[in-house]
Amino acid sequence: MDKFVIRNKKLPDSSTVLPTESPNVESSTVERIVESSSVDINVDYSTVDGNVGSSRQKRARTETTCESDVIFDPSMRKPINDYDPQVRDNIRREYVVKGPCQPFSHNFPKTIIAKRPRCFQVEWFNKWDWLEYSVSKDAAFCFWCYLFRGDVVKRSGDDVFVKSGFHNWKKACEKFREHVGGVGSAHNEARIAFFAFKDQRQSLTRRMISCSRELNVAYRARLTASVDVVRLLLGQGLALRGHDESKCSLNKGNFLEILDWYSDRNLDVQKVVKENVPNNHKLTSPQIQKEIVSACASETTKVIVSDIGEKFFSILIDEARDSSVKEQMAIIVRYVSNGVVMERFLGVVHVIDTTTLSLKSGVVEFFTKHGLSISKLRGQGYDGASNMRGELNGLKTLILNENPCARYIHCFAHQLQLVVVAVSQSIQFVSDFFEYFSMITNMVGASCKRKDEFRQKQHECMVEKLEKGEIETGRGLNQETTLTRPGATRWGSHYTTIIRLLSLWPSTIQVLENIFHDGTEMKTRGVASSLVEKMESYQFVFIAHLMKVTLGLTNVLSQFLQQKDQNIIEAVSLVQSTKRQLLELRNEGWDKFLQGVNDFCTQNDIAILNMQDKTHGRFRSQRGTTNEHHFHYDIFNEVVDQIGMEMDNRFSESSTELLTCIACLNPKDSFSNFNLPKLLRLTELYPQDFSIYDRMELPEQLQMWISEMRGNEVFSTLLNIGDVAKKMVDVGIHTVFQLVYRLIELVLVLPVATATVERAFSAMNIIKTDLRNKMGDDFLTNCLVCYIEKDVFRNIDNEVIIQHFQNMRTRRLDLPPLHP
Repeated sequence: MDKFVIRNKKLPDSSTVLPTESPNVESSTVERIVESSSVDINVDYSTVDGNVGSSRQKRARTETTCESDVIFDPSMRKPINDYDPQVRDNIRREYVVKGPCQPFSHNFPKTIIAKRPRCFQVEWFNKWDWLEYSVSKDAAFCFWCYLFRGDVVKRSGDDVFVKSGFHNWKKACEKFREHVGGVGSAHNEARIAFFAFKDQRQSLTRRMISCSRELNVAYRARLTASVDVVRLLLGQGLALRGHDESKCSLNKGNFLEILDWYSDRNLDVQKVVKENVPNNHKLTSPQIQKEIVSACASETTKVIVSDIGEKFFSILIDEARDSSVKEQMAIIVRYVSNGVVMERFLGVVHVIDTTTLSLKSGVVEFFTKHGLSISKLRGQGYDGASNMRGELNGLKTLILNENPCARYIHCFAHQLQLVVVAVSQSIQFVSDFFEYFSMITNMVGASCKRKDEFRQKQHECMVEKLEKGEIETGRGLNQETTLTRPGATRWGSHYTTIIRLLSLWPSTIQVLENIFHDGTEMKTRGVASSLVEKMESYQFVFIAHLMKVTLGLTNVLSQFLQQKDQNIIEAVSLVQSTKRQLLELRNEGWDKFLQGVNDFCTQNDIAILNMQDKTHGRFRSQRGTTNEHHFHYDIFNEVVDQIGMEMDNRFSESSTELLTCIACLNPKDSFSNFNLPKLLRLTELYPQDFSIYDRMELPEQLQMWISEMRGNEVFSTLLNIGDVAKKMVDVGIHTVFQLVYRLIELVLVLPVATATVERAFSAMNIIKTDLRNKMGDDFLTNCLVCYIEKDVFRNIDNEVIIQHFQNMRTRRLDLPPLHP
């Protein structure tokens, strides 16, 4: 063994710092050591000899491992021996870190075997820790044999637990014991190889290196510093890499720059990070940065999945393109934890196309990867695209075929936006108004000069109003704003557009007049003159105020739906309130509304029409009618009626049986909507969650529960079902009324809006920009998980991340946990 020991100079590793003071060692000696080792030690040959080309080729084969190569479902995996030998141990290490596929919460399907329904038993996971279960194939596999059995088949049937899978549940225990076999069986040999591989201290490379305590302390300090910097950058959504990361560069990137700044202000860190760093130090390399990010994201996701546990959950899904024009599908899970509604981001999935089958395949693979079971799915929330909500082949239909309890709810916020868009496009007067407003926006903001002029006019108007006492000063008041065009996919943008136009009316008029007087092109001057004339017409002002009032009512609902902790009862209740307010505006709001329009016209020197005069319309329907009839009935009532009609059509779900039953749990007015038969009917809509005995016990439990709710002052002031769940957990009666609390959980997990998914896409635009458009899918997901779920990420201890990083591949130095 002495001939293999390299004195003073140790082999460099991607994550280990070793001294390098001695003369160079022959590359043949190094290669003999590498070939004699059973683990991938990831040697950087460029530090040993001049064979840089072969070094890059070997590293390229070694670093091809990515998270997409590791598939959780055992029936979908590529055989371990089909991987390149250079990456085989890396693949094994990834699987060892993730562990066997054991979906404890899955609802295992029953199969008729020997005239009796039989299925996989979850307690088998606790009895045989090597056992895996494939959700897609309903079969059992052996985790150890997949990783280390090899191609040798010592006995007939040994490869069943590796290739085809075992599914004869009648003789399962007998076959499991037979698969384990005796001392020299293939399974036991795989077991020995598994634990030897898992114990990094048994590797040949470790035995060659006598690591001192000082070396371990220095290594931990360097690794901790790198983890601290990565955590800081991930929490702020900042890039890690730089354009030139050499020592003399002035643009090393955020990671190296902050690491230098951190070490300069901490003498203990400076000694191990800067002063005593060997030349083969690679803890700051791009590969190690990505591995640390992966460890951070994996531990964050593990906390979220562990919090979900056996609970019911829903999914919220939407697709969008990133900066590299890739179609990304963001997945959010919604569940109830200790009475609190949680919406957590789990990742993005790159889909080649947006067909229904591709989306369904991406969802199933994603669930399998994170150990989630589709049998626990109780809700689906999408944006309403045809490939999502299709009744025959939509994604929601395919999932409902597999799990009938996964109720589909069309995103309420998206439906509300469709109401606004439909009104803005179907009514001619409103459509013309938004067309003219787009022309005004383009004209005013066509150049930097015009924008500067617009800002100056706005500033002068603000100063004038302050001098007259019409507005007040204060923090956050009277900020500089600009005109923006409404977007069909931006919630609330139509309402914001109207508000800005009315508040910036004088400045807009003045800028258009200046364009008319100072313009050099006759076409531009003519358009500016026409727009000024249009803005000074009474009808333009009337429609602007009408849209402000009507969209203002729906905007309250839109803002409400974008909150994270909303439930279906509150959403339906507010939808009904919005409809009532629209009806009240139509029946009783005309006089007040007309007075507001006239006041605005007076302030801005716009001629006010006499409502009793005959209208001068160009259409036959307008001839012979008065201005009051035209504005009151042809415009005012038409717009309000159209919005009300669209609200009824878009929110038809509010009349379904499911939501009618759910409304019985509303705590308003001392649970005035409580209805025992409807709540019992609700349990029939979720047959998988309430057994026959539960349904027999539930009526008495509901009667006791409603008596407690109405008689206890603690629950008398609650306004929504979410507060009821929180208070039940705080008081501790959720364990007493378990079946009732299960009903409440099912109500709360139903998705209301996909606002959290939209926020995830906003975060993706921060993480993956045009300058960072080459980010891989796995790296993008890891960064997004840490950035979006930073409240979970911040509570993860550094030691947990370090241990995960150590277990991702074979490291030269072993870092035992500080807190075993």
